Amino acid sequence: MLDRLEARLARERALVVAFSGGADSALLAVAAHRVLGERALAVTAVSPSLPERERRAAAAFARRHGVAHVEVRTDEAERPEYVANGGDRCAHCKSALLDALAPIAALAGGKIALGTNLDDLGDHRPGQQAAAARGAIAPFVDAGLTKADVRAISAHLDLETAGKPAAACLASRVAYGDPVTPQLLARIEAAEDALHDLGFLICRVRTHGDGAVARIEVPPADLDAAHARRAEISAAVRRAGFRFCALDLDGFASGRMNVLLGMPAVHP
Repeated sequence: MLDRLEARLARERALVVAFSGGADSALLAVAAHRVLGERALAVTAVSPSLPERERRAAAAFARRHGVAHVEVRTDEAERPEYVANGGDRCAHCKSALLDALAPIAALAGGKIALGTNLDDLGDHRPGQQAAAARGAIAPFVDAGLTKADVRAISAHLDLETAGKPAAACLASRVAYGDPVTPQLLARIEAAEDALHDLGFLICRVRTHGDGAVARIEVPPADLDAAHARRAEISAAVRRAGFRFCALDLDGFASGRMNVLLGMPAVHP
């Protein structure tokens, strides 16, 4: 599988990897560095939707693995279509990302590469179409790799991200139709940081009612622990600025907000 991926990457003159620090983009950044050397650049898009802990982790990963890395600011929070938070929000976010990365790719004489894998193609991700329309490539898809394959290759290369849980952008926590604002995203980040400090390393703080209600998701195995510490969790979430705190008894699943669009959630 690694040979297939590296053969695909070797067809490119240069690559700018959209690097969030998650398992997918981390492997893509390392593989591109292995194949292209200084002709590969990992770029992290910084905006209110990127948790600071993920920003720091991405920079640290790049340093540890010798991957050339820079950050760039993106302006999706200033785009009315993104703020409106319709079902196509991800497309507007991806457009902002591509707008920021395109000049860098042009200077490098290469293409923009995204960490999309085969499993992503079945989820509700309108950003994929926006990226493809802008000429971005998806080497994992071209190499026929699933999420499990990405994790297996990462483990083979001893990457610390091999088992890293999914960490979607903070805007994915906001119910469709509720405006996405930097202030709300900051509250979500503060609440999730507090939950991490309490030991719930896999969690989501989903918001409803224009940010009044925080709906907490933890893995089903952690539900008893969360219930036992409900007073601490509620206090932490309210300190972050939410009026109500609820524990979702169905537990954590990626893409739970997509249920509002009639799409299935994706369990870990």
